[in-house]
Amino acid sequence: MKILGLLLAVFTVSSACAADDMALIEADTRDWVALSGDDIRTALTDRRLFYPANGATQQFFASGRTLYIHAGQESWGVWQIEADAYCSQWPPSDLWACYDVGRFETLLRFVAPGSDVTEAVYAD
Repeated sequence: MKILGLLLAVFTVSSACAADDMALIEADTRDWVALSGDDIRTALTDRRLFYPANGATQQFFASGRTLYIHAGQESWGVWQIEADAYCSQWPPSDLWACYDVGRFETLLRFVAPGSDVTEAVYAD
């Protein structure tokens, strides 16, 4: 009986890993479209995004302000477009972080230097 339980546990973990691998493969096959600066501005201005990875939301105001809410905590920052990148600054830091942006249907993908990727979906 213990061996059956162990085999079932191994099979369950293996199946979960295989499902995760398949999700990554499917994500890699999406036809992401790289957005230009004007396209990024249109995609974000007066829109709200939901980040499934952590449950946060972010609102992008036409004024250049942005509100990020995670676990009930509000964080106000500013955003702008530089060339073909979305850039944001979160006080008290005076540093700007810039990201390439891609779109697939209602999903947006933010790619940081070093290839860190964050995905969001429209929530408005």
